[in-house]
Amino acid sequence: MNALLDDLRWRGLIAHSTDPDALAAHLDAGSVKFYIGFDPTARSVHTGNLVQALLARRLQEAGHQPFMLVGGATGLIGDPKESGERVMNSADVVAEWVERIRAQVGRYVSFEGANAATMVNNYDWTSTMSVLDFLRDVGKHFPVNRMLARDVVARRLEAGISYTEFSYVLLQSMDFRELYRRHGVTMQTGGSDQWGNITAGVELIRRSDQGKAHAMATPLLTKADGTKFGKTESGTVWLDPDLTSPYAFHQFFLNAEDAKVIDYLKVFSFRTREEIEELEKATIEAPFRREAQRALADDVTDIVHGVDERRGAVAAAAALFGRGELGELDAPTLERVLREVGGRKVEPGLGVVEAMVEAGLVESKGAARRAISEGGAYLNNDKVTDPELQLNPELLLHGRFAVLRRGRKTVGGVYL
Repeated sequence: MNALLDDLRWRGLIAHSTDPDALAAHLDAGSVKFYIGFDPTARSVHTGNLVQALLARRLQEAGHQPFMLVGGATGLIGDPKESGERVMNSADVVAEWVERIRAQVGRYVSFEGANAATMVNNYDWTSTMSVLDFLRDVGKHFPVNRMLARDVVARRLEAGISYTEFSYVLLQSMDFRELYRRHGVTMQTGGSDQWGNITAGVELIRRSDQGKAHAMATPLLTKADGTKFGKTESGTVWLDPDLTSPYAFHQFFLNAEDAKVIDYLKVFSFRTREEIEELEKATIEAPFRREAQRALADDVTDIVHGVDERRGAVAAAAALFGRGELGELDAPTLERVLREVGGRKVEPGLGVVEAMVEAGLVESKGAARRAISEGGAYLNNDKVTDPELQLNPELLLHGRFAVLRRGRKTVGGVYL
């Protein structure tokens, strides 16, 4: 049994693979060159893509060589979605997103050493290929009946699917073959929703080059209710700190369900089996302590944003809910945190009652006055006793920010 595959199975990271015995033998034979693809369909990758990036790190740490492919060509087309045709982005936008995503995914692997990672862009070999060459050299190897049988295509046929999206599988398969020919890449990994595309590449290498390639896919992560992991009421959890702040990112993982937190730890953390099993025991015996959630949130935020940002996120959460000093948070952190909790920009001279309404802590001025009279209103963690209090600059953090709280857990704010 291959120790790497054994660990990946324990972590729940293998949903599908080509012949397991052949794959194990291939990984045992020496350093394997493998690739993972990321299409620039947005300006940032998200938590789902993070699963793949961290898998690349695990494989590299086991001695294998990653090729991180950012799809400058496939990003212009778009993999078929069940919901309907994708909106095509302009070439300039896709090119910009390629550079952003190259920088993002490159952080999770090493570009030094004997098995140094390589960054590639499929636009480099696709853009110079003629339509005739593509049809003769690639399309010839794809039976249409098998393409029609693909799940997403079959589901889209009634409503309609463009030839552009229908042919996406050919482009991704060509990527695998191109990396096989140019660099000796013999394995591809990806999400289970890509399994059809991945195995089509394996088959193209066999048909056109009589070569042997391997593949592996991770399961799609879900929440306890079966809904997609990485989605919140406010949208996708991105890795770009400008789209999802380190504070919001840490909070997302901190709020993981007890039923799923150990599954997430296995996927996103590099803790040992023994450490994770200890956290699983703690979750069963004392779930209120949320030890596993804190470990998960800290580990993932350290990996994605760095230790300093994680410490800032933890300090911000503590200060926000009255367990730390708000004055110790710098202005950029305060502004990001207030935006995350629904803080609103206001004009100078606002009263605390009006500010509580603006921040969404209460529905009316009357409710704000009642909260103050009952001792449940706070401004920058100080209890508010005067309903006529004005938010003058000297009362605001950094002269701009007012963190407002009703009771222990309802937090909001305003800023100038």
